[in-house]
Amino acid sequence: MGESKKKPKELRLACFTLAGQSYAIDIMKIRQIIRPTKIRPLPEAPPFVEGVINLRGVVIPVMDLRKRFALEIKPDLEPRVIIVSVERQVVGITVDEVSEVISIAGEQIQPPPRLSGIPSRFLAGACQYRDDILLILKLDEILTSEEKVRLAEMKKPVGKE
Repeated sequence: MGESKKKPKELRLACFTLAGQSYAIDIMKIRQIIRPTKIRPLPEAPPFVEGVINLRGVVIPVMDLRKRFALEIKPDLEPRVIIVSVERQVVGITVDEVSEVISIAGEQIQPPPRLSGIPSRFLAGACQYRDDILLILKLDEILTSEEKVRLAEMKKPVGKE
């Protein structure tokens, strides 16, 4: 078979915005989308990690993608938290707004633009959708190996109140 793994026949993507730019992630990585509950700060966490939330008895670290990508933060928006699987770890990511789930043909996905303002290691590709360019995130690259280990360690000692 000549088909590469990078170009599936069709991808189902959840679309969201961050600082006015449209992004998408594979819905297979998403567990659920919630309104933020009380986020407890974590001492010594990386600057882009807001803290942890308790979701049905499970402690989940929450990171703000706006901070991760050094984007402008608009405090007037009520953000959403997308609960995702990053490799074998469940993490919440804060985004400005979640809009819709779409299907995109694999051949519509292009290499990510070089000058998107976001490090290329975070991007799986880009595609045209309606009048917009969607940047498709590579969730497994959002955290470095060291950050994944630190977050896993930070989750453990959180006690019940």
